[in-house]
Amino acid sequence: MQSVKSPRIDFLDITYLKFGNKKQQEVYQLLVENKIMEKLSTYTPIFVGTIPLNIDIETSDIDIICYARDKNQFIESLVNYFQNMKGFKIIRNTAFNSVKANFYIEDFEFEIFGQDLESMQQDAYQHMIIEHSVLIEKGEKFRQEIIKLKKNGLKTEPAFAKLLGLDGNPYKELLKLRFD
Repeated sequence: MQSVKSPRIDFLDITYLKFGNKKQQEVYQLLVENKIMEKLSTYTPIFVGTIPLNIDIETSDIDIICYARDKNQFIESLVNYFQNMKGFKIIRNTAFNSVKANFYIEDFEFEIFGQDLESMQQDAYQHMIIEHSVLIEKGEKFRQEIIKLKKNGLKTEPAFAKLLGLDGNPYKELLKLRFD
């Protein structure tokens, strides 16, 4: 098992975005002005994915994961808060026992994912923490290589796996990395 340095950002508090790049600052404003995290507060929302890590590309969306014990209640909340947003749709995934809502606010696509698993235990959060640690350890050139691979069509986890030389399922192999 490889070891990487521990994260330096508290991803549970979105205020770090205020001090980030232009897109991170725009997303922060969007989240605050639309009270997205407040509306989802019952579900322990965490903003995850490529934007927090500064490895996003033009097509990257705003991913928020939630702890949704009661899927029907979660769906009711999503409909109540976001049904009037452009492109609103809800998809149930029985394989992951999850619910996902997609919609747009301004030019940003949102994906809100709910699962009966505490937010910090969900793979998306775990992947982000590990990827952040790898980015700290490997530096700017590595970050640029990830972005290049993503622009060429690779998803985030496969891009990390490729550059790290991980074999097998990239989503599972990344979770095996240990951070101190």
